Amino acid sequence: MIIVSAPSGSGKSTIVNWLMKEHPELHLNFSISCTSRAPRGTEQNGVEYFFLTPEEFKEKIQHNEFLEYEEVYENRFYGTLKQQVENQREAGQNVVFDVDVKGGVNIKKYYGDDAMSLFIQPPSVEELRRRLEHRGTDTPEAIEERLAKAAYEMTFALQFDHVVVNDDLETAKQETLKLVQDFLK
Repeated sequence: MIIVSAPSGSGKSTIVNWLMKEHPELHLNFSISCTSRAPRGTEQNGVEYFFLTPEEFKEKIQHNEFLEYEEVYENRFYGTLKQQVENQREAGQNVVFDVDVKGGVNIKKYYGDDAMSLFIQPPSVEELRRRLEHRGTDTPEAIEERLAKAAYEMTFALQFDHVVVNDDLETAKQETLKLVQDFLK
């Protein structure tokens, strides 16, 4: 299992999506998480997410069915079911977790040496600001919130097996590929 975490704007999704698309020999598949939000657009239950009601989510929390979960807003939950991960492993998949830093730390604690945790780090908070502003998708206030959260998330880096500094995307992709290949051997 491969756990990948990073502050927003670090390039995590770009790197993970590249690995999965360009390296099918690695047999990487995303873990399918649960959420209590409604499907968006063409999202389908069991494909992008398992869609649960807030009550169903809370019941699974009470039964200790999640590897990790978070209540992002009131009654808006996201989480990873233990059984779903086991089903994917039994199907011969190398499961990739694209999760926040707390979730990444929790999954690593649960699986130990069966999982490798990677932290994708921006070169600096200033570079992260530049990237977020360049995206043009957030208000200045939202960018400030993301940067404050990123500074906090970067304090978790040393709890991961490896830190990949993404100051050059191609270099970061190759470094991540080598780490994943070595781990899967």
